[in-house]
Amino acid sequence: MDVSQPQFISSHENRRDSVGAAVPLIDNVEADQIIIAEKKGWKNFFAYMGPGFLVCIAYIDPGNFETDLQSGAQYKYELLWIILVASCAALVIQSLASKLGVVTGKHLAEHCRAEYPRIPNFILWILAEIAVVACDIPEVIGTAFALNMLFKLPVWCGVLVTGLSTLVLLLLQQYGIRKLEFFIAFLVATMAGCFFAELGYAKPDLSQVMRGLFVPQLKGDGATGLAISLLGAMVMPHNLFLHSALVLSRKVPRSVQGIKEACRFYTIESAFALAVAFLINVSVISVSGAVCSSANLSPEDQINCKDLDLNKASFLLKNVTGRWSSKLFAIALLASGQSSTITGTYAGQYVMQGFLNLRITPWIRNLLTRSLAIVPSLIVAIVGGSAGAGKLIIIASMILSFELPFALVPLLKFTSSKTKMGSYANSFLIAATTWVISSLIMAINTYYLVTGFIKLLLHSGLHTAAIVFAGIFGFGGMLVYLGAIFYLVFRKNRKITQLLLSDDTELGPTGNNASIVTHLPREDIISMQLPQTRSAMNLD
Repeated sequence: MDVSQPQFISSHENRRDSVGAAVPLIDNVEADQIIIAEKKGWKNFFAYMGPGFLVCIAYIDPGNFETDLQSGAQYKYELLWIILVASCAALVIQSLASKLGVVTGKHLAEHCRAEYPRIPNFILWILAEIAVVACDIPEVIGTAFALNMLFKLPVWCGVLVTGLSTLVLLLLQQYGIRKLEFFIAFLVATMAGCFFAELGYAKPDLSQVMRGLFVPQLKGDGATGLAISLLGAMVMPHNLFLHSALVLSRKVPRSVQGIKEACRFYTIESAFALAVAFLINVSVISVSGAVCSSANLSPEDQINCKDLDLNKASFLLKNVTGRWSSKLFAIALLASGQSSTITGTYAGQYVMQGFLNLRITPWIRNLLTRSLAIVPSLIVAIVGGSAGAGKLIIIASMILSFELPFALVPLLKFTSSKTKMGSYANSFLIAATTWVISSLIMAINTYYLVTGFIKLLLHSGLHTAAIVFAGIFGFGGMLVYLGAIFYLVFRKNRKITQLLLSDDTELGPTGNNASIVTHLPREDIISMQLPQTRSAMNLD
């Protein structure tokens, strides 16, 4: 009989033979996995390219663009150094995510399910799903703005159209993972080309740009807050789940040399992709800074520069640098929104599969996530118009800042643990560096949330008693939030991951005092990422 792929699929677990030994999942010949040859040198590098470009999309999504525009409009090139620091920190963190997947054969969400008790695991899953929806909101609104700029489509109509557009793009899956990766790389190149062309229109001062990149400075009352927003918008929680899973699309040679080479090449590939994203962010800030500091700004454009968002940027560019400049910005924004929604769909799929051992076909998963993002976006777009939609992007960024520790702390704990990573665990220097970087990011995000909450209370117009009650409730919630982070930080890892070479030589430690998770490289995850290109199997 013909067997079709069900909509809801239970994720494969390691099978066990009659004596209870784990049988690895390496005999699924139907999986469309990219096989890396066992050979030394740079010949394999091209086979590893791809996941980094899908991951770098989160660093050039519409939410980042809005923060970049505000940074350039208000402080010209002074905050460019923040982008440089954030990009370097992002590379370190993303390299840990890829290493976790390569070494253990399991992605971050699966490790969380194996490590944490049921209730903490469920809470982490809920938070991860909220993060996926929060990252989808700026992409929906950004794409709606782009459609408005290009085709004069009302923002609320653009929100509805955006709900269907990604479903069409997901049809690329049937052509294989390499085609999808090339398409995402093409969208990244489109964004880069558009903003590099914008530089030609805006003509920023190169010496001031270089000074902004390498001379740290924070001038003005709002510079610190905007710098925090730039940092918070760079490292996304869903990206850590995504990157650790995307590397499983390659069948890495299970030898010591093969694993080391995979980790090295994935880091280099991520560095290249993030460098492109860095240049795009620098271009957006530079264009915004050059345009808003122009001597021939009209009074209306000067007002727009004081509160610049994605929608106002198009009209500003059109008035100052010409019509084609505005069109290029719209095309780049459209490419950003569409590519971000594809990667967001995959992140949500891996989160559900990892935490719940359940996965849904991509188009259904996209429909669910997109519906949750469209409803608030549509309501705000109808009631508040473009200005309200722009404020919703800021709220989504605050939610992502709040969510970050609940993905970042487990990643640092797992990659620093010898019981999970064996000899590939982070060295003391790397562990100390990553914990310092991550602690700074989390402290900055917490400060951003606390100050934002205080400003909200002070300008709420409520009675004193209501402000006091809201303050007690809010800061009580903040204590619970910090307590949850401390739980993740100080809880000891209890699950031992037994890593195996292709010849069954152990890479990691074993022990009798904890449960042992044994596995080899995954191929079953590929059938979740891409549908089978072969005809359905006939079972006798």
